[in-house]
Amino acid sequence: MTNTTSNGLEGVVVAETAISEVDGERGYLVIAGSEVERLAERATFEEAVTEVLVAGGAQVGVPPLGAARAAAWELIPRLGDALALPEAMDALRTSLGHLRPTGDDLADALAAVGAAPVFVAAWSRTRAGLSPIAPDPTLAHAADYLRMTTGVMPTPAAARALDAYLVTVIDHGMSASTFTARVITSTGSDLISAIVGGVGALKGPLHGGAPGPVLDMLDAIGAPGNAETWILAELAAGRRIMGMGHRIYRVRDPRAAVLETAVRPLASRRLELARAVETAASKILRERKPDRPLAANVEFFTAVLLDAAGLPREQFAATFAVSRIAGWSAHVIEQRRTGRLIRPASRYVGTAPVSEARAGT
Repeated sequence: MTNTTSNGLEGVVVAETAISEVDGERGYLVIAGSEVERLAERATFEEAVTEVLVAGGAQVGVPPLGAARAAAWELIPRLGDALALPEAMDALRTSLGHLRPTGDDLADALAAVGAAPVFVAAWSRTRAGLSPIAPDPTLAHAADYLRMTTGVMPTPAAARALDAYLVTVIDHGMSASTFTARVITSTGSDLISAIVGGVGALKGPLHGGAPGPVLDMLDAIGAPGNAETWILAELAAGRRIMGMGHRIYRVRDPRAAVLETAVRPLASRRLELARAVETAASKILRERKPDRPLAANVEFFTAVLLDAAGLPREQFAATFAVSRIAGWSAHVIEQRRTGRLIRPASRYVGTAPVSEARAGT
């Protein structure tokens, strides 16, 4: 069965899902039955985790993520050289591989969701020459992640902004990393292996790697008045404008609007600049590429929000994974219920063999 995706490409439907729906033509995202804007307004990350897991078929109440963070902390001394790796995504992938699958997808999902912020924060502090900080199971997930990273209790505004981010990016249809996790699950493998595979896919710069470069772009532009000149120079040099355009959305990514709203209380010095850059980039790209709708995507305001909340840019992609692990887990649980192997076909375009009959003539 096939469907035509919003960017005109033919896509093969590999699963029916109740977890999320993406409508790129309208700029519409539904997660577990709620529009993303409403979900980010009303739900904490813990509540969103519950909702996506339930949508995937799990039976779960409020997830004990504080206890899961505490359990992950006990693994820190046994992670080998994982925390010494130079890239956050490599450190997260290697660290998650130390989780022991139990055969219970829900238990393993909660363990992985709880472990991710502990491992990423520990990597960040180790990289800075500081000692990792133990989790506080009484805190909310977002607040504890910030505290374990920065070493200070975050302001309520910073914790709420990060919470909104984690909710907003928890799932997004059949992305490359989600498909990877579902393929691994379809072979009968365990949830931890599927999550590690998802991290590997998300690490790719075409999937989850742009928030850091968006911040680099804003730093290079420096002031709102420089935006048009800088963008024109980048396009003349054949380079992309980071944070603009998405393979699915033909209009502005709805998650960009959610994050732009969420960052306002933090009074980020980059917010005015980001808005000016988006306005200039949208105008110039419409003029230069009228056949290619290129509007702000989720990563544009992700960069501003995560920076304002207090996270270093080297940690941005891994923070995406801190949230998306919950979505992958929901897809693992949903895929497990189908019991079907995902085995796409390929079209051979190599050299045709010479038949024996022709070879003898």
